[in-house]
Amino acid sequence: MRFASIILTLGLFTSAQATTLGNILKHSGIVIQECAIPRTAALTFDDGPNDYQIASHTWTHPDLTTLTDAQINEEMKKTDEAIEAILGVRVAYMRPPYGAVNANVTAVAKARGQDVVIWNLDSQDWNVTPAESEAIYNTTVATNPSTVLALNHETYNTTATEVLPYAIKLLQSRGYKLVTVAECMGSYPYQWAHLPARNLSSYKCT
Repeated sequence: MRFASIILTLGLFTSAQATTLGNILKHSGIVIQECAIPRTAALTFDDGPNDYQIASHTWTHPDLTTLTDAQINEEMKKTDEAIEAILGVRVAYMRPPYGAVNANVTAVAKARGQDVVIWNLDSQDWNVTPAESEAIYNTTVATNPSTVLALNHETYNTTATEVLPYAIKLLQSRGYKLVTVAECMGSYPYQWAHLPARNLSSYKCT
């Protein structure tokens, strides 16, 4: 079993509104490649398993475009159920491994009340040196995009210790407001929220 998760926020963002609005906040399976709010920047993180889990990156990290609808749903369902048991929230966003998405993936995401988050800046931190990742940020920001939705990976220490401090300083110096994905979309991070499971020792990851 491999529980892969991503951080779509820099911290756990909870909302009283999300608690009360319940299932009204279902999303429609759209593919998000950039923020909706101008001059915002969202730093997102893939992969794990690691110490953090806030949104869905599937259960075993497959290329979802190679799976049946039932298999896609199972990948999302297992992750959603684990997050809900541990944190008490049903996430409103998911990211497909490798950014691989097709009509089947978006249809299943829509049925599950989620939108699909991709990116418009790939730091390539899994494949290049920190200096090269920083150069990618430089190149992208130099084009003065309206928004930045960046892909990073929390499984690489140099991303946290070198790339992110550089990226944050750069983005802020160019007038971008650092936000969560939900904030950059003018929406909420969760479909609903409630108390976590009382007895997590009884919860089994299968």
